[in-house]
Amino acid sequence: MNQHIANAKQAIEIEIAALDFGKNNIGSSFAATVELIKKYIPLGRVIVMGMGKSGHIGNKMAATLASTGTPAFFVHPAEAGHGDLGMITRTDVVIAISQSGKSDELLRVIPYIKRNDIKLIAMTGDSQSPLAQHADLVIDTTVPQEACPLGLAPTASTTLTLALGDALAICLLQARGFTQDDFAETHPHGVLGRRLLVGVSDVMNKIDQTPVIQKNLVVKDALLAMSKGGMGFVVIANADHQVISVFTDGDLRRCLNSDIDIKSTPIADVMVKCFTTIRASQLAVEAVHLMEKHKISSLPVLDETGELVGAINMRQLLQAGVV
Repeated sequence: MNQHIANAKQAIEIEIAALDFGKNNIGSSFAATVELIKKYIPLGRVIVMGMGKSGHIGNKMAATLASTGTPAFFVHPAEAGHGDLGMITRTDVVIAISQSGKSDELLRVIPYIKRNDIKLIAMTGDSQSPLAQHADLVIDTTVPQEACPLGLAPTASTTLTLALGDALAICLLQARGFTQDDFAETHPHGVLGRRLLVGVSDVMNKIDQTPVIQKNLVVKDALLAMSKGGMGFVVIANADHQVISVFTDGDLRRCLNSDIDIKSTPIADVMVKCFTTIRASQLAVEAVHLMEKHKISSLPVLDETGELVGAINMRQLLQAGVV
């Protein structure tokens, strides 16, 4: 058991050393790659290619590039010669991954790339390999050793290539001014997307589902409206749908503890003077912040003229995945 732990630690140490070695090897060719892709991206895409383990790394690299604002996809080199080369256009940039730089499947697609004057970036550990010699730019993926004790399975080298792919995506993200809002647009089903794209109007109860009473009614009427509305509060408004106050389940408990007569006490006598509202046009996450700040669980929702148009509570925000 102890030997397994020692072997695992040694493998990780070798990969850490490979990452450190690769970090120190980053130079002008990497920077030129960022500028080249930035130049071509308005019209083209990044096409990532690789066989075997390099292909798996390439798939992840393409996905990371695409999700951070650089259009990219993976083309399998073996399928390329059976029609998939048609996916690659003159305005694209190809990133070919091969640690040896001698992958037959990759080398077979180079004539097409050259004939069509498509820019080629090689990610390889051999700067003298056929792939590197044909490339416009080379990103060095040399490692001191593989974590595999036989020196056969690509391990440290694939880890370094993966990290360099992430670094490339982040550099392009920064160079192209990709923002948090841009990220949310391509991740609408993710947590960030929901937080940045879901509005109060998408989550709230509309006015016909909102518990509303007028201030000339009594506490019992507020209790009945609150129970029917199921939002944990009732909104007190005038005939013009202007919010006057709110009455919450917490306010109700305080009234009951005071032994008031809920059948005769006007709601105007117990309603709060200070309350918080939110606009329908605001983000749902802003409703969360307001509720947390004021330690409340529900808010009246107003339109841009200040008229009551609905209500929102924490349960709805939780169900929408905003919290």
